Amino acid sequence: MERTAESVGVWRAAKKFKRKSDLFGRNLSFLCALTVIVLTLSIVVFISSKGLSTFLVNKVSLGEFLFSTEWFPDRGAAEGGPKVGALTFIFGSVATSLLAVLISAPLSLITAVFMVEIAPGWGQRILQPTIELLSGIPSVVYGYIGLSVLVPFIREHFGGLGFSLLAGVLVLSVMVIPTIVSVSVDSLRSLPGHLKEAAYALGSTRWQTIRLVLLPAAKTGLITGIILGLARAFGEALAVQMVIGNTRKIAHSLLDPTITLTSGITMDMGYTAAGSLWNNTLWSMALVLLLMSFFFILLIKMVVKRGAVK
Repeated sequence: MERTAESVGVWRAAKKFKRKSDLFGRNLSFLCALTVIVLTLSIVVFISSKGLSTFLVNKVSLGEFLFSTEWFPDRGAAEGGPKVGALTFIFGSVATSLLAVLISAPLSLITAVFMVEIAPGWGQRILQPTIELLSGIPSVVYGYIGLSVLVPFIREHFGGLGFSLLAGVLVLSVMVIPTIVSVSVDSLRSLPGHLKEAAYALGSTRWQTIRLVLLPAAKTGLITGIILGLARAFGEALAVQMVIGNTRKIAHSLLDPTITLTSGITMDMGYTAAGSLWNNTLWSMALVLLLMSFFFILLIKMVVKRGAVK
């Protein structure tokens, strides 16, 4: 009886300890999740309040900010007053990002298909670390390689200064390859095996199976990878800044220098006084980047939801 009572006491103590541990773990998890939410909301509110000051405090029109190419934030009233048109920066970011993804997306998708469906085991063991190595290289290293190798190559073989939209596009295209490849590989590997087996059973060749069965089945994941690569390219700053030329004018060809939103912010923020028109305009440019990030997230959710419905 004493042993039984003792066993029951131990069991109750263990159950009570487990219940307290579960409660502690649940509360800790909730606290961590709440912290992330608060941090995210704080960043959004802070950037929004700063970015909207350009329009609410300095009374700059939204049309002038978005559609004007005049950038004279420190010009005096005697010379016509300050102008803070950000179209040149927005155009530079959109052009470099889209062109970089146009180059990297096909290369990345082909690489992902090769890794999953074609490469032998030893090939996958080589390619996987190579892609991971590309993703781990710091941005400044990409920029320095572009500055030392790519810019002189463009200058000698294509003309111009070398610092150009083309240089920024090529550097970005290499940088976003790991993102697109990684997501695409995971998407292809997650496909059920019976899809490929059924295609082979019907007499399809390997290429027909890949093109007509596997790629359409993994379309949602592949598009998600491309959108994530586009978001990665849109937010890149240092590597592009080192090779794009940073001239505040719209590039009319791939060999012309231009500037992006991220480059403009990083170059000018340290030279502006807090609360000034110039400083507020830079925060407005940061707000544009934040809104573009939200747009990419919503686009991914729409793609995933549409794929799930199908």
